[in-house]
Amino acid sequence: MENYLFTSERLGFRNWKTSDVDALFEINSDEEVMRFFPATQTKKQTEEFINRMQEQFSKNKFCYFAVETLSGNDFIGFIGLSEQTYEADFNPSVDIGWRLHPKSWGNGYATEGAKACLQYAFETLNLSEVVAVAPVINIPSITVIKKIRMTKTKEFTHPLLSQYPKLKNCVLYSISNK
Repeated sequence: MENYLFTSERLGFRNWKTSDVDALFEINSDEEVMRFFPATQTKKQTEEFINRMQEQFSKNKFCYFAVETLSGNDFIGFIGLSEQTYEADFNPSVDIGWRLHPKSWGNGYATEGAKACLQYAFETLNLSEVVAVAPVINIPSITVIKKIRMTKTKEFTHPLLSQYPKLKNCVLYSISNK
């Protein structure tokens, strides 16, 4: 049994291991998974992402966590929290996000996992606010954002996506620790 930081009903959340690279690369190189991003990711970009997440975790006790099913310890992707510092009037912030393997889509894992991460953010980390950002065309993620009761704050042009006409118009949602 894996040593999880916390669990939800069906999911376990943990820090990243070097051995996760291949499984995450399979997700990051899938065009359907990455359709709301500028491009799929290379294996090197995937390794760099895992390294950044490990660094964030050691610094903050949070990151976009590696997520497994409790029933089979199957790696399904990531759900978690990440520091955001790109140029925007709401940064620095802590963002909630997810990226799951297509075989795990449609099971409610993103919603279940995001709720568990918000609970961790507010009860364990005592954060005051968590935000979520998505391109306006990313209806699947916006649906999850609404299900976890985040409130739409505004629409904005994402500075890191300004070269991508389909992706640059984004929405910002937030939820406060009440």
